[in-house]
Amino acid sequence: MNRFPVFPMLLLFGVSVRPIAFADEGIWLYNGFPKGRVAEKHKLKVADQFLERLRLGSVRLNNGGSGSFVSPGGLIFTNHHVASECIQKLSSKEHDYMNKGFYAATLSEEKACPDVEVNLLLQIEDVTAEVNKEVRSDTVPAEANRIRKAASTAIEKSCTQQTGNRCDVVNLYSGGMYHLYRYKKYSDIRLVFAPEVSIAAFGGDPDNFTYPRYCLDFAFLRAYENGKPAGTPDYLRWSKTGVKDRELTFVSGHPGTTGRLATLAALEFFRDVSYPRVLDFLSANIETLKEYSAESQENKRIAQDLLFSFQNGFKAYTGFLAGLREPELMNRKRDEERTLRDKVLAAAEGQAKFGGIWEEVAAAYQEYRQFYAEHMLLESNAARGSELFNLARKVLRYSEETKKPNDKRMREYVDPAMPSLEQELYSPAPIHSSMEIAVLANYLRYIEKVLGPGHEAVKAALGGLSPEKAAEQYVKTSRLAGVDERKRLATDADAARTSTDGMMQLARRLDGPARTVRQRHEDKVEAVLNSSAARIAQARFAAYGAEDYPDATFTLRLSYGPVRGYRNAKGEAVPWATDFAGLYRRATGVEPFQLPGRWLERKGALNLRTPFNFVTTNDTHGGNSGSPTVNAAGEVVGILFDGNMEGLPNRFVYRDERERSVHVASQAVVEALRKVYGAQRLVRELGL
Repeated sequence: MNRFPVFPMLLLFGVSVRPIAFADEGIWLYNGFPKGRVAEKHKLKVADQFLERLRLGSVRLNNGGSGSFVSPGGLIFTNHHVASECIQKLSSKEHDYMNKGFYAATLSEEKACPDVEVNLLLQIEDVTAEVNKEVRSDTVPAEANRIRKAASTAIEKSCTQQTGNRCDVVNLYSGGMYHLYRYKKYSDIRLVFAPEVSIAAFGGDPDNFTYPRYCLDFAFLRAYENGKPAGTPDYLRWSKTGVKDRELTFVSGHPGTTGRLATLAALEFFRDVSYPRVLDFLSANIETLKEYSAESQENKRIAQDLLFSFQNGFKAYTGFLAGLREPELMNRKRDEERTLRDKVLAAAEGQAKFGGIWEEVAAAYQEYRQFYAEHMLLESNAARGSELFNLARKVLRYSEETKKPNDKRMREYVDPAMPSLEQELYSPAPIHSSMEIAVLANYLRYIEKVLGPGHEAVKAALGGLSPEKAAEQYVKTSRLAGVDERKRLATDADAARTSTDGMMQLARRLDGPARTVRQRHEDKVEAVLNSSAARIAQARFAAYGAEDYPDATFTLRLSYGPVRGYRNAKGEAVPWATDFAGLYRRATGVEPFQLPGRWLERKGALNLRTPFNFVTTNDTHGGNSGSPTVNAAGEVVGILFDGNMEGLPNRFVYRDERERSVHVASQAVVEALRKVYGAQRLVRELGL
């Protein structure tokens, strides 16, 4: 599944370059969409009104996915695996909506998601000059990094105060540009419909990132304002005919991170250091959750969403790493970088302005190799999967950071970030102590193995106990499952510092070493890379102009490409679409190829020739999950939910021989709603 990557902290600093995009390559900014190229190749004039309607119909979900408004009443179309966090948190042993599905037959039955935020992009403004205003040519990188962060915080705060909207300063081209994105925020989001996970993720982990596929990976949510369905007049209309072979499609969504413009030094770092570590950590988490799930049916229910997330990340990073181990791909990136360097350094002026910057990037990554494991395990991904630890760290840092001036805080605790942070911090979602113990014990075992038993943070975290005993003690003596306790500690720094709560004690014991390694990363790596990358971006603009797209930043982008089948590595033809008949042939009755009972009962009512999943050459990535797929008329013909395994190295290059994006066909959605689920209220709301 094309979910936002499990490890978004792998920053793709350092800009290389390739010639302007060929084929249908591109995750394009809305304020930089290549209308001329589309007209030249596809004979289609993309009107400004088309782009405006698509932008105002597209939304971002705060858990790392995308979606779209598909009715005037705030109805949101997204993936089941994007909505699964809400579905899981609303489920219980008695009401298992993940495995049994959910349908609100009336408006009053729609259920509030505990902590989902949806953002609608209203405006983009270039603030590059303002962010860099106080940075001089002789400002050292660490100080320049702090100045830019402070400036970004000030811009965001001013925008939020003036408009009441969410405002984010977005770093593009690794510091070459800064844009201010202003969003309308919806924080009252309710679940309307979700199919059973066994049909939404049919084929499970074995079929993930493969094609042909048979996943009904969609769900419907609804945005509310003032207790009523939100008015969304700029919604995307549903196609009455559905997707067709060879037609041009557009995907509007929020890809998370890519490495198209990463330097060779960055790619080598990912290949040799970070990705192998990520995969090892994910593997340990997967084994832990499998063992936990095997203990009981209830454990399996509790762990299924988190296990899926880890398995999805593992398969994605396996594909990324395989791409970086391809000699052809690395040679291509090496040639691109050499071409740019030769072009900009040929003249004395270029030597003076840009000489040495690639060496600076390489040196920064060499520095990062020395402490990457510490940074990953103590700061950027500490105890990943443990909701209690996540809350404890946020409570502790909230209590401390909010006492500081805004420009001196960690960026995630500045005033403009507070509403979203507090929604997450005070979520009433259930926390399961048994899974918390299992996940935390695995984390403690892992840091003991990787950092060593003599490491300061490891000794502090274990306190002389085994990982299993320490985890049990931390979780069982914690009261942070209660929202009131979180609020009490977060608003009282003294209480947070002296609390005897088990998880607060662990957060405090790890916070000192984590802050130290974070500061080292910001000053020795991030600062140098931002400074050098901005200069490489200037070199790139000087050499090729600014008519290309930046790497993904989990902000709204638009891609285009036709519906098109392909030939696999064996030379076999792979069709543009699968159908319902293929689904039933694929179903063996054994998990994960087991259909829900109602799908077996109602097979006779279905048109088995209806397209189910289909593929396009659209340039999409993790974070695009849930993106609407529209035709040239701007009508919804599907929803993006995955890419094939061959396409995973497209994180670094774009190729379209066998690389494909995978979508659920709009016809499949309607056929299922009508004939399997009897969800006529939704069919009518879609205008059908």
